[in-house]
Amino acid sequence: MSEWLVRYSEADINHFTTSRANETRFWQSISFLDQSAPLATALKDAAEFGIRYVLVGINEDIGPRANCGRGGATQGWQAFLKRFLNLPSNEFLDPKSVLLLGEVQCSDLQSQSQKLDNSIADDLTHLRNLCSELDERVTEVLKPIFDSGLEAIVIGGGHNNCYPILKALSTSEAKPCNAINFDPHADFRAIEGRHSGNGFNYAYQDGYLNDYHVVGMHEQKNNQTIISALTHAGFTYTTYQTLQVMRSRTLTSDCQHALARFKTVNPLGIELDVDAISGMPVSAFTNCGFSVSDAEHFVYLGATHSASKYLHLCEAAPETHPTGLQQGITEAGQVLSGLVCSYLLGKQQA
Repeated sequence: MSEWLVRYSEADINHFTTSRANETRFWQSISFLDQSAPLATALKDAAEFGIRYVLVGINEDIGPRANCGRGGATQGWQAFLKRFLNLPSNEFLDPKSVLLLGEVQCSDLQSQSQKLDNSIADDLTHLRNLCSELDERVTEVLKPIFDSGLEAIVIGGGHNNCYPILKALSTSEAKPCNAINFDPHADFRAIEGRHSGNGFNYAYQDGYLNDYHVVGMHEQKNNQTIISALTHAGFTYTTYQTLQVMRSRTLTSDCQHALARFKTVNPLGIELDVDAISGMPVSAFTNCGFSVSDAEHFVYLGATHSASKYLHLCEAAPETHPTGLQQGITEAGQVLSGLVCSYLLGKQQA
């Protein structure tokens, strides 16, 4: 049993759910894990009974603040649950193969981080150390999922969590992973202590990342050191300017080209930082981004790849919405649910 997993039962999500006559909703179709059995055993049993996808939440904003950014990425998971659980099950999508596992226990780390100011050098170092502690917990929770042959859908927190997810998957399969990332930032900053801006570089340096492509990388949001490091590693990107300004390549063709080069012998991670989406309540807000439907299309295409093993949605920050938290929860929940449904649809079509 993982020390760092908060397992959910149906009672834990009752406050999120509503019902309606003559309608079956997602929360009535999804499964929960046996509370008494060891985690690895319960997950393997779930796989034998037809479960394929496992939902996991991470409630933290330590990584973004350790990257000298804003906080707020602590409520994306709750926003997602409030919307996703109440969607109707129908002939188009029935989440009977989805398990709602729970969340990574990080409230103690988050509490410690609240008193830290990332403009103070010692506090910034402490934030990065806390991010490293979080890495260990996320890896410990995710690895049994992959060991059981299940796919993870990880929601919430900063993009720092790409590193422990890739580590868990690579360790489970005993080979480095490939990743495709829809993101204005390459998240390939220097090895300077863990934060949300260097997860893919850490994964590469530690041997967990084999090949990597960034879709929609913004030319004005990545310094030359980052771009040179990507190129030196043999990784690739297509810029926002190429896709949306010059329009010399389409989103579909770029994703298909990148996915086609990924060898199926290596497991594939589908990564999406929602600050790629225009108007999304995030820690790094933008009006120079992609539409929600573009993001859904990216996720759908990634899910159809036979080697894809997880979906990671990060950086939603409902409290940053200009009209307040409640509207942020509504909008973030709608977008995150749409992205997860796009992943499930892609898997259904694959």
